[in-house]
Amino acid sequence: MKASDLLIATAVGAPLAMLLACLSPAIRKRMPTLLGFAPIPALAAALLADGTPLMFGNAQFEFSFAMDKPGAILLTVAAILWIAAGAYATTWLRNTDNAGGLVVCWLMTLTGCVGVFLAADIVGFYFLLAVLSVGASGLVLQGGTLKALRASAVYLGVALLAEAFLLAGLVMLALVMPHGSLLIRDAAAAISTSPWRDLTLGLLVVGLGIKAGLVPLHFWMPLAYDAAPIPASAVMSGAVVKASALALIRFLPFDAALPDFGLPLAAIGFFGAFYGVAIGVTQSEPKVVLAYSSVSQMGFLVAVIGMGLAVGNADAALAASFYAAHHLLAKGALFLAVGVVATTGRHRLWLVLLPAAVLALGIGGLPLTGGALAKLAVKPVLGDGLAGLLADLSAIGTTMLMFHFLSRLAASTASIPSTSAPVGFALPWLLMFVAAIAVPWKSYPLTGIGIGSYAFQPEILWAASWPILIGIVPMLVLWRWGRHLPQMPEGDLMTVGERAMRKVITWGYGLERAEGLLRRWPVATLMLLALAVFLGRMLIDWR
Repeated sequence: MKASDLLIATAVGAPLAMLLACLSPAIRKRMPTLLGFAPIPALAAALLADGTPLMFGNAQFEFSFAMDKPGAILLTVAAILWIAAGAYATTWLRNTDNAGGLVVCWLMTLTGCVGVFLAADIVGFYFLLAVLSVGASGLVLQGGTLKALRASAVYLGVALLAEAFLLAGLVMLALVMPHGSLLIRDAAAAISTSPWRDLTLGLLVVGLGIKAGLVPLHFWMPLAYDAAPIPASAVMSGAVVKASALALIRFLPFDAALPDFGLPLAAIGFFGAFYGVAIGVTQSEPKVVLAYSSVSQMGFLVAVIGMGLAVGNADAALAASFYAAHHLLAKGALFLAVGVVATTGRHRLWLVLLPAAVLALGIGGLPLTGGALAKLAVKPVLGDGLAGLLADLSAIGTTMLMFHFLSRLAASTASIPSTSAPVGFALPWLLMFVAAIAVPWKSYPLTGIGIGSYAFQPEILWAASWPILIGIVPMLVLWRWGRHLPQMPEGDLMTVGERAMRKVITWGYGLERAEGLLRRWPVATLMLLALAVFLGRMLIDWR
């Protein structure tokens, strides 16, 4: 086995082996201290593995893993977040009674997440995405409240709905792929010539768009992020949601101009970008504000993908990946900051609030931050026309929303003024802050998009500055009169249309009786993995 093959195999195999080792109660009891180490092989694979595919299995059931450039960019930053959040979770688990439940769901989610980043065939991709979904729903459940139970059920129900659309699209792809191939790169090439091109694209975009939090089926995101424990919210908002975004990047045929599909997709994305801001500024909980910021940013990312698809710009894949990578780092760090501030007194608040402000405003494109580089990377894809204008307006809205987040964050300090956050919370947060600042500068030249020094030119600095400066104006208005705004409940559209979602919610309450079984994690693990295998097997039968 080549070194690259070993790196890829270990990236997926390490968290899977740790998950299986949890079958031993003695090992499971000690596993919380090892959560930060589980993603290290994935980081090594992202940095060192080449593009040679790793295949194993037989002719009927073969998995293929490979490291492409978008996957390497996103897996690098995802692994960093998983390491930091895992270290944070180690400290957090000392104060919980159900450490084993979170550990199992954590490792299942990590296995699925890394696997999706590396999957090169549609069978393995679908199987690992199912593992990711059921693991993430379990992470939400670890919040331990009725709200967490409801959010977990909604998340799982929406995930199954998304996977139904996705399965239909993948089956239609498999029917037209040459020589019986199930490789994702062949699938992307086959879409353009498929007689069911538009329907296939629609099914894939709906399925992956739901998982990425695309409006109007985004309502699971604020519910899940608010109910989940802090470290779970961090990895879900950063790494988990980016797995679906990466899949969208890989499956869409950027080498073929499809304006009839790309432009409507971009329009939906821009709508989501503004919608997330509009609802986010009415929220009072910092985690919910961040959730709607993710709705906005994922909408903007989809708009970039749509514009690239509309004109057949192959560079859009790398540009979108780099933008997603920065958002992954910044948003994961900000969720950890929420936990750090909650255990920090107001006398020491500035030690967290100032770096958090840099990251928050960086999402809006603050000059010389990774966010400014991310905006610079997608600018050629969006152009200087209407899409470019909407991008600037989106940056203004993001700035306003991030100022609102910072004000809510400052109001959520610990009750004792001189309190300091535990070292186990502060160090992972510091790691993520440094990574969010440094990694984009280090990785930007590797994308082939341009040279990072271009960001220092005066006209580029001004282009990044003026949306931030203008965003201060509505922020001041919001601080002065924002309390008069109507408060939208988290989950907005689902709450407004709750009758239409009654079956999903009723199912969520019905899961309460099964909660005891779910907490008996070995049984739950086998059941959820069996479900994932069944869904993946359905695709093979259609081959």
